[in-house]
Order: sequence, then C-alpha cells, then structure tokens
Amino acid sequence: MKIAVMGAGAVGCYYGGMLARAGHEAVLIGRPRHVEAVQRDGLFLDTQSFQTRVPVHAATDASSARDAHLVLCCVKATDTERAAVDLAPHLAPDAVVLSLQNGVDNAERLQRILGREVISAVVYVATEMAGPGWVKHHGRGELVIGQAAAADELVGLFSAAGVPIEISANVVGALWAKLIVNCCQR
Repeated sequence: MKIAVMGAGAVGCYYGGMLARAGHEAVLIGRPRHVEAVQRDGLFLDTQSFQTRVPVHAATDASSARDAHLVLCCVKATDTERAAVDLAPHLAPDAVVLSLQNGVDNAERLQRILGREVISAVVYVATEMAGPGWVKHHGRGELVIGQAAAADELVGLFSAAGVPIEISANVVGALWAKLIVNCCQR
C-alpha cells in the first residue's frame, strides 16, 4: 500500500517509518534538509526496541501524495489549512485521510477543505527528530482513532506494523482530554 505522510516531523516519521518497516511504500513530505537526508540515507528509526534504516521516499511537494491509499496528516495545527489546500488536487478519490495532530478540530478543518471524510486520531507517542533523517522514539506509540468506514482496515494496518491502535466511539472526548493534560503540563 502507498502511504503518504504530510508533515514529516517526529510524529510523521515515526508512524510512516513503522508502516514502511512493515513493507508498505511510504513517502515522507517534509522540509528540504530532512528530505535530502532521507533521500540520501533512508530514514533512521531509533526506537526503544530496535534501530534500523528504513527505505522510504521523501519529497518537499504535496504532489508526492498522488496515488496514496492512506494519507497521514501530521503537520502542526497552525499549518492544517495550508496542508489541505496543498494536498487536495493530489488525493486519489478513494484515499483515506487520517489526522495525527494535536488539537481537537484538525480533522474537521481538513474535511471542510478536502470535501471528504477525515478520521480523527489521538496520538500518544514520545518522539523527536534527533537530526535530519533520524527519528528518536522515547516511548509509547499507541493511537486511538474515531469510528469510520476505514477504521477496521486501519487497525489491521497499524497493528501489523507493531503500532497499538484502538477505535473509540468518543474520539473527540479523548482529543479534549489529551489537550487538557498537555495544557496542564506546560
């Protein structure tokens, strides 16, 4: 399956890298310095249980999402609308879009611009970009996604890649709970 990651930062690289490691074709769409390192050396996935270089494609342009079956939107919340505008002309008609972003309304904002269902997700992972092309995983990694037509397919896909995932009937409540916790920690 072709998977595009819009926003190849720590979260996008971790999940894109895990899916690529499981045998899927992944393209990371990110900033030039990071893209150059990934094009040259692959993505270095440095997790708590393994370290490996994962072959992935990398690009700076949203057109690289063309023909992707799954698009992970991992941009900062302030970049949501721009990412949607950039992605819109390149999305396949049957592409599944999953918002892996902090905040409570990103999926709705993407959906308004894209004119299609966008699945909300709560992301519980501690990762950082340790350098260009190098994602460092410090802990956790599970996802909670909203109910959707493609939810069962996503559970199978992420589970096979070693990513714990569950479907929630109240993903909006889980997004709010995470936001409140994040605000209290600052």
